[in-house]
Amino acid sequence: MRERAAVRVALLTVLTAAALTGCSGSAERSAGPPATTSPPRAVWKPRPGLAWQWQLDGRVDASADVPVYDIDGFENSAADVARLHRAGKKVICYVNVGAWEDFRPDRDAFPHSVLGEPNGWAGERWLDIRRLAVLRPIMERRFDMCRAKGFDAVEPDLVEGYGNDTGFPLTARDQLRYNRMIAAIAHERGLSVGLKNDLPQIPQLVDHFDFAVNEECAQYDECGELSPFIAAGKAVFHVEYTEPRSRFCAESRRLKLSSMLKEPELGAWRRPC
Repeated sequence: MRERAAVRVALLTVLTAAALTGCSGSAERSAGPPATTSPPRAVWKPRPGLAWQWQLDGRVDASADVPVYDIDGFENSAADVARLHRAGKKVICYVNVGAWEDFRPDRDAFPHSVLGEPNGWAGERWLDIRRLAVLRPIMERRFDMCRAKGFDAVEPDLVEGYGNDTGFPLTARDQLRYNRMIAAIAHERGLSVGLKNDLPQIPQLVDHFDFAVNEECAQYDECGELSPFIAAGKAVFHVEYTEPRSRFCAESRRLKLSSMLKEPELGAWRRPC
């Protein structure tokens, strides 16, 4: 699975003490204006209950009869996105914004100083998300790629590094500042943007993001924490990997989540609720 499960009670205690009500600070403002000059376009607003497909393993298999696809932004082409659009699909661009990946074509754009500890996935290392001025132009170029290929939205992954052993003293406030910057970069390009996991910060971030993507909230009895998105009329795209559908689908339907069972490799196989 692409994201670690959220840190539990201890992390929630830290967040409460951190008083996460502050808006973007001076470090974010110093990151500079957006690089894009293209005219704005309407941002897609996915509503609760939309069925979806999530495939990050290779180029997209378009056989799933669902209105939303979430696919890897680097591994799929503009032609792949256009093919899905012709079939009436909305398409989300998966991009890792919290870790460096040695297999991406822009790997040399990241200075060594922002690379932290390995994150458990081969070839990946956590990023120092405090370095907004360094990371913003890199992420802008990645989101420009998504826009140029015709994607409707972005799924920025690994946006809760502050709860992991990154090699940097990241705080919850650092993460809020970075996540808000990521949302702003997407919206400046007319792209919808989803909050990936990071359940403890939902109250501070729900207004900045257009939907949520969650892994394993049923396994950890956390799905209710996603209710602010549903209450705001925003979709929650949810997967489980080990829980049988009989143990989470009824609750998912009650909460209006868009839920399915997937294999951790995130290939084309899916079993929706």
